[in-house]
Amino acid sequence: MEVCVFASGSSGNCLLVSDGGTRVLIDAGISLRRIEKALGSVGISLSEIDGVLITHEHSDHISGLEMLGKYGSAPILAPRTVASRLLWRFPQLQEKLRIIPVEEPFSLGELEIRAFHSSHDTDESVGYRIRGTGIYAHLTDTGVVTEEMLRYLRGADTVLLESNHDEMMLRFGPYPMQLKKRILSDRGHLSNARCAETARSLAESGTRRIILGHLSKENNTPAKAMAETGQALLDTQTELFCAPVLGCLRVPVEPGEERPC
Repeated sequence: MEVCVFASGSSGNCLLVSDGGTRVLIDAGISLRRIEKALGSVGISLSEIDGVLITHEHSDHISGLEMLGKYGSAPILAPRTVASRLLWRFPQLQEKLRIIPVEEPFSLGELEIRAFHSSHDTDESVGYRIRGTGIYAHLTDTGVVTEEMLRYLRGADTVLLESNHDEMMLRFGPYPMQLKKRILSDRGHLSNARCAETARSLAESGTRRIILGHLSKENNTPAKAMAETGQALLDTQTELFCAPVLGCLRVPVEPGEERPC
């Protein structure tokens, strides 16, 4: 099992989860041309995608979805409220759009998937826990990490976790005050400090690899994000990676012991 991050940040988000013959995209926030190029770099064609999981309807997560729906054959999967927003924006996707349950497992090829709610400034947003030969968990676009969210993150072999901003850079940066308040709120984005705290908890629960994602271009740097979470993981065996704004980061999701969801 493997995760390939193709884009992560406010300019676009898209990644691939592969296990055996099953291949799933999470979000489509970059152009179809870039998605196809990224897939080609790992030897996969668009026709081999089995599904597209959507976390929420903000543009940096769905900007390529209209063209992906037009030229791709895979179903587009989203929770009910997210699906209704997508359908309002892209009515031509109706035949490919599938409503998925939240906090209940469903199958897609060889994968068992559970969506779980995150805390963001939209009517509904979710993260995903995906079980195949390993367990991958995905959480971005959340202002807090609650115990309920941790229940879905803990025990995953590999986790992509938002490390959006350095609080000092944000507070003293050029953003308008209202936008700063939004980002810092419990329905905003996760700071480096909150990410580091969560990463430590995940390492103690057995997570082997953590990928820092959705870094702000204006209010963070990879060096700051890696340093803060790296410090929290110093005496653990957990590996740390930083997702690219645009590129390809391939990280294994190695099989572990059976763990409850």
